[in-house]
Amino acid sequence: MTKIDKILSYLDELFPNAECALNFENPYELLVAVILSAQCTDKRVNIVTKDLFSLADSPEKMLALGQDKLKEIIHPCGFFNTKSKAIIETSQDLIYRFNGQVPSTLEELTTLKGVGRKTANVVIANAFNGQTIAVDTHVHRVSKRLGLTTENSTPLKCEMDLLIVVPEDKRSKFHHQLILFGRNVCKAIKPKCDECQLKNICKFYKFANTNKNFKNYDKKGK
Repeated sequence: MTKIDKILSYLDELFPNAECALNFENPYELLVAVILSAQCTDKRVNIVTKDLFSLADSPEKMLALGQDKLKEIIHPCGFFNTKSKAIIETSQDLIYRFNGQVPSTLEELTTLKGVGRKTANVVIANAFNGQTIAVDTHVHRVSKRLGLTTENSTPLKCEMDLLIVVPEDKRSKFHHQLILFGRNVCKAIKPKCDECQLKNICKFYKFANTNKNFKNYDKKGK
């Protein structure tokens, strides 16, 4: 069994039904929810979007709502000034450039104001059933620890490395599994190495056992 097969098998045992934790009914709602999720928990985003999407579930309704009201609603998500501006500008882009529809390609999504590669990949995977890997802090950290990407890799380099080793039909699920694994097992602080079945192939585990200041491992590439 190859290393990636062992990792995929273990993740399937731990998180067989891993999927997007954000609530949404259409691609636009998902796009907005992902923008709001930056530096915020999915649980809090879902609480906020329940009210937000009852008022504005399309670009047109979002512009009608206005940025001031939007800021008021999304205030609990943090960074509400920056996020409200991004949502309004993205909504304008969608209306004027894409007839109010969220595009389904990485090239088009990343031309939207406030939409980066990670956000675009999340939308492609979950709104359009694409097989992509969005690299967030958990995916990047765990991938480096397991040696799936180089220790000094950037998020883009990490994504490219993962696309090479992860089978295409498993990429989207793998992304969600790695997030859950990073949140619950391979944590940034006090990872549960002793109970992890991947520790024998984990570069971080070997490093932590020979270096007192093991946190330096995760700082590489930042």
